[in-house]
Amino acid sequence: MNTPNAIPGRLLENLTVTVTHAHYRNTYYGWNRTEQSPSFNRLYFLDSGEGSVTLNGVTHYPKPHQLMIMPAGTTQSTVTVMNNPYARYFCHFDARIGEWPLFHAANKLYISDAPDPDEVRRIFAEMIRLYQNNDFLSTLRIHASLLQLLAICLESGGYTDFMNEFFQTSEQGKLAHVLNYIDERLPYPMEVEELAELVHLHPNYFIPYFKKFTGVPPMHYVQLKRMEFAKRLLTYSDSGISDIAEQVGMELAHFSKYFKKSTGVTPSAYRKSTK
Repeated sequence: MNTPNAIPGRLLENLTVTVTHAHYRNTYYGWNRTEQSPSFNRLYFLDSGEGSVTLNGVTHYPKPHQLMIMPAGTTQSTVTVMNNPYARYFCHFDARIGEWPLFHAANKLYISDAPDPDEVRRIFAEMIRLYQNNDFLSTLRIHASLLQLLAICLESGGYTDFMNEFFQTSEQGKLAHVLNYIDERLPYPMEVEELAELVHLHPNYFIPYFKKFTGVPPMHYVQLKRMEFAKRLLTYSDSGISDIAEQVGMELAHFSKYFKKSTGVTPSAYRKSTK
């Protein structure tokens, strides 16, 4: 049921993002800063110019046509040359999984060469234009633009193990253990006490702890994962409905009722619509 990136990928299903500023600037003003620790993340696309970035004591010399993510909470100093300042597209953003920041202060500068500078420039320019609006469609498109730019930066920079860094702390590592346990035991009965025991917490403490990461209580998460697994089986296998109910650890009547409640259609109707 698992692939090497299954747990990080599924955790990203709970990602929420917010853009709080988007702008373009091609002057010396606004770049030179000394040991700031902003509470927001910065995303840049450098179009031209020269200078340096020092993040948590490590100095980098970003070049034109590079993307970079400066995580919130890091100590940042930036310098640009007065007669050749960086021309930069940039935005401030927040990104969280549940209540936990996606880019935490222990992280480094994420920097990469843009594979298609024209496309990155276009996405950024559109984000800046949309940021002037305040309607919900603009907000959706801004979020989509941000996610696309983050993906380009991380992929082009070779940060394929990025989400593994999210689990470096002991708390996040515990969560990975719980999520993996759930994923492997979907066909079997599970109780919140059983999951809490995995991380040696009382259920009363485990429930809010789990919700911090995923945004939902643990047993709600288990049922969501069971329904996702059932959808895959209905779409990609020829197993009977009763067999699928067994594979997700539910009695047939309960499975059919819960599946319709969560999707709006019966398992049979869902299968017909996806075949």
